[in-house]
Amino acid sequence: MVIKINTASVIGLEAFKVDVEIDIVNAMQQGIVIVGLPDTAINEAASRVKSAIKNSDLAFPSKKIIVNLAPADLKKVGTHFDLPIAVGILGEEDVIEKEKLKGYAFIGELSLDGALRGVRGVLPLVMGLKNFGIENVIVPQDNVNEAALVDGVNIFGAASLNEVVHHFLDEPIAKTQVNLDNYLQDAAEEDFFYDFKDVKGQQKAKRAMEIAAAGAHNMLMVGSPGAGKTLLAKCFESILPPLSRQEALELTKIYSIAGLLSEKKPLMTKRPFRTVHHTASANGIIGGGSNPKPGEITLAHRGVLFLDEMVEFPRSVLEVLRQPLEDSKIVISRAQHSVTYPAKFILLGAMNPCPCGFLGDKEKQCTCSEFQISRYLSRLSGPLLDRIDLQVDVTRLTSDELLNMAPAKETSADIRARVVNARKIQAERYKNDGILTNSELDTKLIRKYCQLDKQGQELLKSAVIKYQLSGRKYDRVLKLARTIADLDNSQDIRTTHLMQALQYRISEVTELANR
Repeated sequence: MVIKINTASVIGLEAFKVDVEIDIVNAMQQGIVIVGLPDTAINEAASRVKSAIKNSDLAFPSKKIIVNLAPADLKKVGTHFDLPIAVGILGEEDVIEKEKLKGYAFIGELSLDGALRGVRGVLPLVMGLKNFGIENVIVPQDNVNEAALVDGVNIFGAASLNEVVHHFLDEPIAKTQVNLDNYLQDAAEEDFFYDFKDVKGQQKAKRAMEIAAAGAHNMLMVGSPGAGKTLLAKCFESILPPLSRQEALELTKIYSIAGLLSEKKPLMTKRPFRTVHHTASANGIIGGGSNPKPGEITLAHRGVLFLDEMVEFPRSVLEVLRQPLEDSKIVISRAQHSVTYPAKFILLGAMNPCPCGFLGDKEKQCTCSEFQISRYLSRLSGPLLDRIDLQVDVTRLTSDELLNMAPAKETSADIRARVVNARKIQAERYKNDGILTNSELDTKLIRKYCQLDKQGQELLKSAVIKYQLSGRKYDRVLKLARTIADLDNSQDIRTTHLMQALQYRISEVTELANR
């Protein structure tokens, strides 16, 4: 008689239910045969499962064991099928009563001695199993806190195959419970190493970063070497709003699949700040592989992707950012299936204005030719610059600013409070629209929420004619003005908000790149 054991597998971020079917038959050829489109790691489970059962002092049948992973037309990937295969064999041999296994699902990799190892992707697997009506899930002890983040499912953490067997015989494992809100509360009270109080001058850039954080807008800083671009970027993390419960779980799913969660910290509680070196490949940034894994843009979801010395990246690498910046997702297509990963991130870039770095500097003379400057800036295409809402010239500090040892009057905590308030306004406004921030507004919602008075319409009309704004730039100016109004606690977009949005939208250096 065939026994069926519940488990799941993941494609992208979505889980689908897998039935591990076990049939033990008399045959000349003994051993485990696994069918149902398994990958190499699953095929190798045959040796791990056999050794784990024997070294757990349990009887392994001297017969042919057929394992089918259904549905058979979907590719199965991962080592977490070890435990359900082993439990199915023990159930078929009546070591565990088959009736007791109903309503349970199993996830875990087996060591040769029968110990259970932690695996990737437990959170999305358990979320999927919950949606399939599974009420009880047994996972490795290393993954138990991560799995327990899912409400409505009984999670049992086991350290070995023997513990799993005895759970159904005479020693039930205690259910694990985790308070997700405690993790988020602890994160809200954390201090940041870099603080805006330590940044001298640069009031315009600080204000731009406040706007970027409040509305999740993309930002580019252009300035001479040593002007403070990198320090400003490091401080940017300290003014980002805390993650909501929904955002934390969404981000944790991504990091679980990427294998970047720790046992002690199973929940992502801070917005990611991903710094990418200019030698990174296009696949490293967008994700890829035969079994597509998340790239840097997905790991920066709901956080920041920082590209220092942005023009040093190959143009081909920068161009792959265009579609994710527009659609807030990345689709990776392979022969057998396509995977969609979310990519709602803030692109934060920093660059010099020219090869020598001193174009427009008030203290040092630029030594670059016009051809060198043009070739240097041409690495940033017009369509990519169109997608960057705030373009700020970061100027060299004056001698008075540089020699001033007093801390800035405003700290990151002060700026963060205004950012959090603006995010709350947006969350309330868009609660029925399926978005969280102003940067996510589409054309229809822009018409609804970014209305201008007559004076504002005339001002924007003049800007469209003077600066030859494209349709995309036009929309992004309105979204930027909407964020500035939210920071001022204004329900309406006033002319002053629109003027400030246009000021940050037009940069002398980046206009050169558009020529």
